[in-house]
Amino acid sequence: MTSTKYDVLGIGNAIVDVIARCEDPFLAANNLAKGAMTLIDEARAGELYAAMGPGLECSGGSAGNTIAGLANLGGKGAYIGRVRDDQLGTIFRHDIRAQGVAFDSAPATSGPSTARCLIFVTPDAQRTMQTYLGACVDLGPDQIDEAVVAASGITYMEGYLWDKPAAKDAFRKAAQLAHKHGRKVSLTLSDSFCVDRHRADFRDLADNHCDIVFANEAELLSLYQVKSFEEALPHARAKKDRIFAVTRSEKGSVAIQGDRVVAVPAEPGVNVVDTTGAGDLYASGFLLGLAQGRDLAQAARLGSICAAEIISHYGARPETSLKELAASKGAL
Repeated sequence: MTSTKYDVLGIGNAIVDVIARCEDPFLAANNLAKGAMTLIDEARAGELYAAMGPGLECSGGSAGNTIAGLANLGGKGAYIGRVRDDQLGTIFRHDIRAQGVAFDSAPATSGPSTARCLIFVTPDAQRTMQTYLGACVDLGPDQIDEAVVAASGITYMEGYLWDKPAAKDAFRKAAQLAHKHGRKVSLTLSDSFCVDRHRADFRDLADNHCDIVFANEAELLSLYQVKSFEEALPHARAKKDRIFAVTRSEKGSVAIQGDRVVAVPAEPGVNVVDTTGAGDLYASGFLLGLAQGRDLAQAARLGSICAAEIISHYGARPETSLKELAASKGAL
């Protein structure tokens, strides 16, 4: 890969995460689908925000989490997303830049307010997300900066972008520009409910337009409509140059590229507190590994280390230096 200014460019829904603990009866009382990401309107967001307990607020969104994690790991990251010129937009811009990420997207001066994701974490560490997309709906092709895409080794995009037509067009433009400049395109499937909504499109993206695809086991099974990982494996191996990185919770992860299938165990001795951002941070490590020319096993190990750190506490931002942690484990 030729020299780049950025290891990875993330494009996604620029969302302020609000994370709070709750019990299962709270989910039932508020008709929340446990473990899912559900889109809501601004009024519903206000109701739930008022009902939830004390929360941690920070810049978020799937791709935002990944790029912030990559920067914490010592990588060079950039981000494209849409916020409004309001209080939450200011929080998002300051927070992600403070992580060391280049974020130069101009804020919208009219239209919906900055997006927020209300994340309810139950005692079993499952997260239930209620998302008001707000200004994210205005992310479109005009926000895709060709110079930034060209300067990035890998352009990484979240499946959640597929929920809005303009964002789909932004996704397509970014992928086209990345390949035009000889760069890689990566997609995360985001969640199994998202796959259910967009299965045909996601199959086309994974099979024909992406070089690296991230999925957890449930998302992979949903994508190819099979009942076991073994049944899904031939589909993941079908394209010899494409990489599939599949997380399998306590079973670790599997990196697949054609005939190469590399299984990497989960990091041992982790007390799981909150799974928010686990897949996002796995992608941080894996993508940086690839950007730095590491092999599949090394990239997957970096991903596992990052994911293990993030699930050991609340929130999707590391509480320790991922770069120092990975180095201490011989992974950097």
